[in-house]
Amino acid sequence: MRLFRSWHWLVVIVVFTAVAATLLVQDIKINNFVRDGFELGLDLEGGSHLVFQSERENPTDTQMEGVISVIRKRVDSFGVTEPLIQRMGADRVLVQLPGVTDVDEAEALIGKTAQLEFKQRDCDDINCDTFTDSEIGLTGENLTDAFVSTDPTAGYPIINLRFDSQGATIFGEVTGGIAGTNNRLAIFLDDEELIAPTAQRAILTGQAVIFRNNPPFSIEQAELITLQLEAGRLPVPLIAIERRTVDATLGADALEKSRIAGIAGGLLVALFMVLYYRVPGLLAAIALGLYVALVLALFKLIPVTLTLAGIAAFVLSIGMAVDANILIFERMREELRTGRSMRAAVDVGFNRAWPAIRDSNLSTFIIVGVLWWFGERLGASLVQGFAVTLFIGVAASMFSAIFVTRTFLRLAASTPLAKRLVLFIPATAKARTQNRLS
Repeated sequence: MRLFRSWHWLVVIVVFTAVAATLLVQDIKINNFVRDGFELGLDLEGGSHLVFQSERENPTDTQMEGVISVIRKRVDSFGVTEPLIQRMGADRVLVQLPGVTDVDEAEALIGKTAQLEFKQRDCDDINCDTFTDSEIGLTGENLTDAFVSTDPTAGYPIINLRFDSQGATIFGEVTGGIAGTNNRLAIFLDDEELIAPTAQRAILTGQAVIFRNNPPFSIEQAELITLQLEAGRLPVPLIAIERRTVDATLGADALEKSRIAGIAGGLLVALFMVLYYRVPGLLAAIALGLYVALVLALFKLIPVTLTLAGIAAFVLSIGMAVDANILIFERMREELRTGRSMRAAVDVGFNRAWPAIRDSNLSTFIIVGVLWWFGERLGASLVQGFAVTLFIGVAASMFSAIFVTRTFLRLAASTPLAKRLVLFIPATAKARTQNRLS
């Protein structure tokens, strides 16, 4: 038992030392790991909300995946932190850009059709550090298919290309001109280079294979390039069917009111716990403060993009964190009324309250999973934000109840306070307990 209590203390100390460091240090930089504060969602930070629909009827999954890949690349040019880009149904794409207020520019950049283009690259040196690219009249319209397969000899992924008759003619002329040289065929998507392979020989059949040695393509790299080629081969025109700008001032006002509401709610809960449960309530209030710090640190480290709905879920999880403590304290009171010692009442109270705590939290996790699934299917980012924040809050509340509150109560049970039952149960209950014992 002594070792178990020491282990409890070790867990609590390590976790909350990390929490304090995370919250106090604004900029966290460890190798490639960088966190510089809390990420705010579109409704709090302001920005652009756009929904695009394909003008092509019944686009395939591959086409839509290619479209999303291209949109993601284009969004990177905005320098947006935590953009939301996801598919809605069969032919729609939701794009949310926190901090981007020029919705017209965003729509113009994101909604344009992907442009795939092939150019001949004439190298000026052996490493092709300096070169000249020239137009050859070969575009994505000439590409009929692009897919990933495996080299039958070496077993590594390769990219297969197929061109129409016009494209096969141009491709054959270009590859014949650069075969055996250091010159290359550069492939561009939206003026950004995807790959620039050399040619071993003239390819006249209109079917080509792109491979790489030392190291070869990974399956993920090959699939990504294929998706980008597909996006240019099969242009899927997009039309904006919904667009709006969220005012950052409105978001700041909502954030401030949410902060005030959260602080007021937390203080009222803590006051109730202290007045009703006395010393256990005070310990629960302290644990509740540590719980809030833990959740905020997790939001910063993961990071979680905070939305107004997510903050509401966080405030809700504070109340749910108190639920676990109430179950434990009520079980403790019952054990104290039967005449158990304080230390025994703490252990038995936790053990008997744990099944109810476990089952209630598991049912919450199931609801969280359902909310996340519906939010993803319907493109409801606010629902997803609520689900993520609630999941983190409930998981942290279980840790707080099992480790933090239990450790504090065991500490209190080893002090002279444990001899004064009036600090743990109401005076009337204490009197009834003493009468039964006498």
